Amino acid sequence: MAKIAPSTALLHSAVAQEMRHLGQLLEQLAEVLASDEHVATHYLDRLQTFDLAIQCTEESATVLDRLSEGADPHDAIAPVRLEAVQGRLRAALAQAA
Repeated sequence: MAKIAPSTALLHSAVAQEMRHLGQLLEQLAEVLASDEHVATHYLDRLQTFDLAIQCTEESATVLDRLSEGADPHDAIAPVRLEAVQGRLRAALAQAA
């Protein structure tokens, strides 16, 4: 694990918490919309997008948590379960190299 500045670790952790808060807000909004019969009937496929967005925020927040703990960026990305997210993060690292 790499040693990072305490302020950087705290910022990574704080951003991760903000992302989780955003995920909670999205989940609440999805629940409200899904409880509307018309919306649920006509837009079920669009409602599933909320679930994907929530998963993306959680995966990204977890990467930030790993970075705040000093993980190497490649190691922080490796456990990401969503292939699309992992691919985008790996592509971003590749650009930095």
